[in-house]
Amino acid sequence: MAIITVKDITMIFGGLAALTSVDFSLDRGELVGLIGPNGAGKTTIFNVLTGVYMPTSGTIEYQPNEDSPPRNIIGLKPHAISKIGIARTFQNIRLFKNLTVLDNIRIAIHQNVNYGIPSAFFRLPSFYKEEEEILKKTKEILEIFGLDMKKDELARNLPYGEQRKLEIARALATNPKLLLLDEPAAGMNPHETAALTELINWIWKEFDLSILLIEHDMSLVMKICQRIIVLNYGMVIAEGTPEEIRNDPKVIEAYLGGDTLHA
Repeated sequence: MAIITVKDITMIFGGLAALTSVDFSLDRGELVGLIGPNGAGKTTIFNVLTGVYMPTSGTIEYQPNEDSPPRNIIGLKPHAISKIGIARTFQNIRLFKNLTVLDNIRIAIHQNVNYGIPSAFFRLPSFYKEEEEILKKTKEILEIFGLDMKKDELARNLPYGEQRKLEIARALATNPKLLLLDEPAAGMNPHETAALTELINWIWKEFDLSILLIEHDMSLVMKICQRIIVLNYGMVIAEGTPEEIRNDPKVIEAYLGGDTLHA
């Protein structure tokens, strides 16, 4: 059963069609790659899915649970989309760089607090109880990602690879059902990319997530993705297993301009 279904999405900026009648779906529990040349519309898709852009036309139906009816999320603001279980990372890391590692995670968890303004203002027992739970969960997440020893460091002082890990950890702290990863391996060396590949695979299984992954590193995409969607000039030109995509003539021509797509 699909967790998200993109139907006939078109996104026009002035006279430029960034997306044209894009259709695809992501099943619950799938790990799917979204690839294509630079400017193909991949990040535009993410911005539409997360409410950053309002598409010119089309619908996006989201069904986080089998017992909940599909819901068209077009028109929802980014914070509302995060609250219903869709989280993302960014191609260019967007941490709260002047806050500590711990506070970056704690802020993400705060979107789901139950206490109200009076409890926070008057420091009622319900406020302290929930804040203790938030701190406990924050430390657990940092431990999972191996960042617990750096919890008091400013995010900007972390090495690049650990900043990437922190951004993924922060996305997971919102308790998502669907995780969107925008080029998580960008700027990483081969050793960091190999570690990231294992991390994404582990997160997918451990947290029982659906993941949509934009990535230019074909070794990462081919290794962990169950299915791959290929964009070119804002249109879906191919969809299939890694093996099918590797040998698809349209993909080879549009994406690589060569004879084969090697992992």
